[in-house]
Amino acid sequence: MKVFKSMSVMFAALVLAVACGKEETPVIEYLDVTPNNLAGEWKLVEWSGAELSAETYFYVEFVRKDREFTIYQNFDSMGNIAHTSEGNFNIELDVELGPIIVGQYKYDGGLWSHDYEVNNLTKDSMEWIAADDPTFVQKFKRCEIPAELKK
Repeated sequence: MKVFKSMSVMFAALVLAVACGKEETPVIEYLDVTPNNLAGEWKLVEWSGAELSAETYFYVEFVRKDREFTIYQNFDSMGNIAHTSEGNFNIELDVELGPIIVGQYKYDGGLWSHDYEVNNLTKDSMEWIAADDPTFVQKFKRCEIPAELKK
């Protein structure tokens, strides 16, 4: 019986040692593309494969309840001047592309320049691909928008 107990303890130790030696691949939890999962503040970190320069910024805040967005950016302004835009967004399901985010600005009634496939949405990041141009890819990271921009 002592031999059996000793062998059982040694076997358990061996299994534990083998299990601890393996590096587990982190499991990425992808989220459904819903207004609730998009809600919050995001920063554009990559534009068509290139990181934004340090002085360029583009933040977007999504408000789930009213499906509203606010964009804070100096991306398309001369002289690094901040610009804020507000509007509404919606999530539509395209049979071929999957979830698509569409947006419309409040003040001029204009639509976003593209509708975007939303891919790889996690609690901390997401990727947008222009529905009409698969080479136009934007990557976002969840963040906190600097207070000075929200004045």
